[in-house]
Amino acid sequence: MPTIDLNVLRAFLVIARERSFTRAAAQLGVSQSALSHSMRALEEKVGLRLLTRTTRGVSPTEAGERLLANVAPYYEGIDSELESLSALRDKPAGLIRISAHDHAADTILWPKLKEVLHSYPDISVEINIDYGMVDIVAERFDAGVRSGDLIAQDMIAVRIGPDFKMAVVGSPDYLASHGRPGSPRDLAAHRCINLRLPTRGGLYAWEFVKRRDTLHVNVHGQVICNTTPRMLEAAMGGYGLAYVPYDLAESCLADGRLVSVLDEWCPTVPGYHLYYASRRQTSPAFALIVDSLRYRNG
Repeated sequence: MPTIDLNVLRAFLVIARERSFTRAAAQLGVSQSALSHSMRALEEKVGLRLLTRTTRGVSPTEAGERLLANVAPYYEGIDSELESLSALRDKPAGLIRISAHDHAADTILWPKLKEVLHSYPDISVEINIDYGMVDIVAERFDAGVRSGDLIAQDMIAVRIGPDFKMAVVGSPDYLASHGRPGSPRDLAAHRCINLRLPTRGGLYAWEFVKRRDTLHVNVHGQVICNTTPRMLEAAMGGYGLAYVPYDLAESCLADGRLVSVLDEWCPTVPGYHLYYASRRQTSPAFALIVDSLRYRNG
């Protein structure tokens, strides 16, 4: 059977229910002649008369009644689903997927989002930990979180956290055995805990800044991790020096489990930003998430 235009089928349902071309044409916003032509074409395609036309009006034939009874529930289901989608525009609900570093997830996303989830039980959040530069559009994420200097120009970016300082840390026992480095160049003589980046499988080069000097140092050691908490754990175990966000190590520095070195060389990094592709068709749930994460200094 030839393909039938679903708009024509919907028009048949309206005519069969209203039993009037005049009322159906008014509902559908088309002329009666166009509607009549569409029904004749539909009848030709199915090979059966579906409507009986008289001077008093129009009524479905036996075939028309069968088509009405069997097809109408599907359209009612479609209308119901569209109605539920309309409700989503007005009510914060649905799944929001975010790609982020574990540091951002632990220090910013979860502390703020857990309050949102408690207040809005119809919102679900998926936080995917990834150190690569994820294509959030291709991977179907609603947003990503990265340091402000790493976000592509074509993305909308919202600052969600302050700038933060990096730190090189090691255990007291390790430093007692191997000494303290006086400059980043001294790291060549030290065991260091590397961070494996998913992009091209490379190792992260530690970045240092002092006045106008900027150095990127490739370090070596026994341990390679792919998350910063594991690097911190290895540093506390005496396996070498680790380069991590200062706030991640702060409690360990305070209680003496770790000691920081090269403080004057450790840079301050641009704070985390939430980034996403477009302002159009933003759901209430996503708008609520963005607003709850937005950084408000002070």
